[in-house]
Amino acid sequence: MFHSSALLFFALSAIVYGQQIGTLTAEVHPPLTWETCTASGCTSQDSTVVIDANWRYLHITSGTENCYEGDTWDFDICTTTYGVTTSGDALTLKFVTVSEQANVGSRLYLMAPGSETEYQLFHLLNQEFTFDVDVSQLPCGINGALYFSQMDADGGVSRFPTNKAGAQYGTGYCDSQCPSDIKFIDGVANTVDWTPSTNNVNTGTGSMGTCCTEMDIWEANSMAAAFTAHACTVTEQTSCTGTTCSLPNSTQGVCDQAGCDFNSFRLGDTSFFGPGMTVDTTQPFTVVTQFVTSNNESTGSLSAIRRIYVQNGVEIANSETNGGLDAMASAFNTGMVLVLTTSPTDGTAPGDARGACATTSGVPATVEAQSPNAQVIFSNIKVRLNFELESRVI
Repeated sequence: MFHSSALLFFALSAIVYGQQIGTLTAEVHPPLTWETCTASGCTSQDSTVVIDANWRYLHITSGTENCYEGDTWDFDICTTTYGVTTSGDALTLKFVTVSEQANVGSRLYLMAPGSETEYQLFHLLNQEFTFDVDVSQLPCGINGALYFSQMDADGGVSRFPTNKAGAQYGTGYCDSQCPSDIKFIDGVANTVDWTPSTNNVNTGTGSMGTCCTEMDIWEANSMAAAFTAHACTVTEQTSCTGTTCSLPNSTQGVCDQAGCDFNSFRLGDTSFFGPGMTVDTTQPFTVVTQFVTSNNESTGSLSAIRRIYVQNGVEIANSETNGGLDAMASAFNTGMVLVLTTSPTDGTAPGDARGACATTSGVPATVEAQSPNAQVIFSNIKVRLNFELESRVI
């Protein structure tokens, strides 16, 4: 179970606005096992997960005065749990959690086995990545996502001296959207031109964004799913401002924000994924993603990304998709961090299938009120080396 003390305390220096560590409570990371597999069998890896720094309580280093209330920084001086539980190889992410105050969603990263200070880096060329998922309690308007981002293994500590917290406290996030709602980027508080939100999502945006290549293995709810390659021209977590950040519906910026996605519903197959359909979302199933190289070696170029589902012992084929493969191959050669999250959507995001959930209001407060018990369960995560394209044992 999650210890509430694990996620409560994070510090902001009122003088330099640098990212520091709170000292009121020790950090405790919930355990999560996963496996690496070869033809001779699978080996269990004992890891932990850590919650993103954006979800943490921010306070001054010398006390408990809050530096951030709602979606606004307190410039004069600059408890809750998050609905996350682990059990063996299973991670449950609840959408809404009410303790002393309401919390919506969460974002977690997988740590390297035996490490409390570094994220696990995945190098998936010529490998197969699989996991089980239960989206039966995840309705329209909510996205349960599992994806890879090209974050620094140490959370940015070695590159940015003002970051004293690092991966141990969930720092260093980036993705292809170059998000500007991250409270600390490059170890510096994102306070310049901070604008509170206007749609009741308890977040604001600053002048800085944080960009990197992203591979969306899974964005889904019980009605639809998508997987998307988002390539970037930058080769590591990189801060941005202005038009250097990726912009919606624009060719400006360093990342392909829209990405190259595969979405069965959007592509016309409206009976493939959902309750009682080919992939029946009322029951758990296995999601298989293969990163196929040109020479069937980890040194080859990425030639295809393939998707297969397995449910009740039956393999369910999906079409192939290609897109942003050169940049994605480079990112996986460097290593990418596994991200697991729940969040509200606007009814048009990949997790809402760009049509399958068109009746969703997209108003976060409405979604939270309508789906207070929503959750997603990810489990049985495996990386398989030297996989067989036509036959395997899951």
